[in-house]
Formats: sequence, structure tokens, C-alpha cells
Amino acid sequence: MDALILLGSFAVLFLLRMPVAYALGMSALIGAWWIDIPFDAVMIQVAGGVNKFSLLAIPFFVLAGAIMAEGGMSQRLVAFAAVLVGFVRGGLSLVNIMASTFFGAISGSSLADTASVGSVLIPEMEKKGYPREFSTAVTVSGSVQALLTPPSHNSVLYSLAAGGTVSISSLFIAGIGPGLLLSAVMMTMCLIFARIRNYPKGEVVPLKQALKICVEALWGLMTMVIILGGILSGVFTATESASIAVVWAFFVTMFIYRDYKWRELPKLLHRTVRTLSVVMILIAFAASFGYIMTLMQIPSKITTMFLTLSDNRYVILMCINMMLLVLGTLMDMAPLILILTPILMPVITGIGVDPVHFGMIMLVNLGIGLITPPVGAVLFVGAAIGKVTIENTVKALLPFYVALFMVLLAVTYIPAISLWLPSVVL
Repeated sequence: MDALILLGSFAVLFLLRMPVAYALGMSALIGAWWIDIPFDAVMIQVAGGVNKFSLLAIPFFVLAGAIMAEGGMSQRLVAFAAVLVGFVRGGLSLVNIMASTFFGAISGSSLADTASVGSVLIPEMEKKGYPREFSTAVTVSGSVQALLTPPSHNSVLYSLAAGGTVSISSLFIAGIGPGLLLSAVMMTMCLIFARIRNYPKGEVVPLKQALKICVEALWGLMTMVIILGGILSGVFTATESASIAVVWAFFVTMFIYRDYKWRELPKLLHRTVRTLSVVMILIAFAASFGYIMTLMQIPSKITTMFLTLSDNRYVILMCINMMLLVLGTLMDMAPLILILTPILMPVITGIGVDPVHFGMIMLVNLGIGLITPPVGAVLFVGAAIGKVTIENTVKALLPFYVALFMVLLAVTYIPAISLWLPSVVL
């Protein structure tokens, strides 16, 4: 009955279209009232939920990504990717995926990836003879890898939701394998479509121009080197690397590229603070919700339920995947990570799955949800930028969904894809 009161009240408030953060807070208060817990205890959890040093990584990484996105980095990465793969048949679709891979490793956000790369490449692809629906589908599906590769904001949220038992550095390094696998599968799909549909070849960039493009892009790509190099060498932590990334992004944007005007900086900071305020409110109320769940012993009850279904870890992982895929289409990624991680952590540790590995499984699942109706935020952004209806975009995405499911199965049942690199470098 306790679980019904807590989860049921959240479901009702969510269906009434109350913002997710407030629905979490209100249902936590309802749950506390039901089990006779003082509201003061809930408020203490709200304050404690955001009083963590590791959370500083989120605003810094978001700000660094915003500075690079609006400061001309996306255009330079597109040009750099064109130098590498733009000359083959279907080259612009490959450029799209590769540019998303580079930019995702700077922004850590699928939304920023789709908006930045899509605004540059979707019109260009249409101009070269690619259907606008296909161009939008490539942009949207390629952006999923930004959730996996460092500096993924969602990895930081997962580490927080796991109670700090999983290090952010381990998650960052673990995401490289699945992220590169996803990009490779997407590029293979693009090559197949290019051959079947006879998409045009690009032109080889002259050597002198190519060198100039590479030099300009390397300034921005150094952000990845700073983040990963600093973490792997032990010079600074993941949180510290975020602050250094902001300084570097600001330096490159304002003094190297100089495409961004100084008078625009206050507006950029205002947009960033507005985004972060939503995230921090969500984290705070999710902490109180998780606290009430723990008092009600909901995680242990759900663990028992899963273990009664089967004692086979592969079957349980398949059931969890199905649940995550469905929920990912109904709710945004951040609240699901904060709500489900404390619930599922006892389940996956009970069947011997590494929490770092499970983090990658969860991110791939919920990443697919971001590009799937009815609540796919990245899908809506991509369709708006591409000026294509949601229906046509989803039709064009169907083969890419199949490819993403193949990646999900590989990441789920081949732990080495996620765990090999952290075991080597950490």
C-alpha cells in the first residue's frame, strides 16, 4: 500500500501535467504524510540533494558546451569531419554522424548536438540532394552518442543517483566504447543507404584548405583532451575538469575564433542559469522522493519481484530493458535516472551486474526514448530544425531504431564494451 500511495500520487500528478520536479516533491510529501514522517525530514533531504561537490560538474559542463555551441565550434567540426569523410558516397551523412561524435564529446548533450549540427547540416544535405526526412533522422539518431561519451551530464546524474558509489571518471571512460560503437553502426547505416539510394559523393577538400580547417577545429577538440587527459593522468577530478573546460572554451571562443560578441555573453549566461535551475530543482526533489522510497522499502520489494520472475541475469536484464524503453518514451531522461537508479541498483547488484556497466545500459535505453514519441525531446527539436513533421521523421528513423536496438543488445550482453577501457586506464 505504501508503494501505491507514493508512486500512484506521482503518476496522478504527472498525468495532470504538473512539472516532473514538483510532482516528485509533492508525492514525497504525500508519502511522508502517509507513513507519518515529519515534513522537516523531507525538507532536509531536499537541501541535501543539491549540497554535493560533484554536482558542480553539471553547471560547468553545460556552460562549456553552450559557449562552444554558440561560438562557432559546430561549423568548424562539420568542416573538419568533411575533410575526413566528406569525399565518399553519402559523405555528408557521414559528416553529420562524425560531427555529432566530436561535438557530443564537447557538449555532452543530445539536444545541443541536434540543434548545433542539425542547423548547419540539414539544409546543406537537402541542397546536395538528400531527402530532408533522412537528413533529420541521421541528425537525431547520431546525437544519442552524446549521452554516452564524456562529458555526459547524465553520467553525473547517474553517479549521484547511485549514491556516489559509482565514480564519474569510471562512467566517463566507460561511455567511450558504447559511444564509438553507436557512431560506427550509424555510419555503416548511412553508407548502406548511400549505396542503395545513390546519394551524391562529396568533393575532396584541397590540401591547403584542409590544413587550415584542421588547425581551427583542433582548438575546440582540445577540450576533449583537457577533460579526458586531466582525468586519466590524475591531474584533476571530473568536477575540476569541468571548470577548466569552461575557461578553455571561453578562451577559444572569445580570443581564437572571435565569432561571438561580448555583449551576447550575459544572455548566454542567463539561458544557462535557467536550464540549470530546472535541473537542480529536479535533483533536489528527486532526493526527497528517493528518501521516502527507501523508508518504504520499495527498492527491496522491486528487487524481490524481479528475482521471482527469473534467476537468470540475461532474462532480468531483458525485462529491465523493456521497462526502460517504455518509460523512456513517456518521461524525460533526467528524472527517470534519478527515480529509477535507486530502485534498480539493488536488482542489478543482486544478479552480479557491474553498476558502471548498468549505467551504460540505462543511458542507451533512455537515449532511444529521447528520439521516440510521444515525449521524445530530441526528436521534436530535430523535426523543428529540419522543418519536417514528426510522423515523417519517425518513418525515416525506423531503420535507425533497428540499429540502435542492436547497439543496446550489444552493450547489454557484452559487458567488455563498457568495462574494458576503464579496467585498462583507471
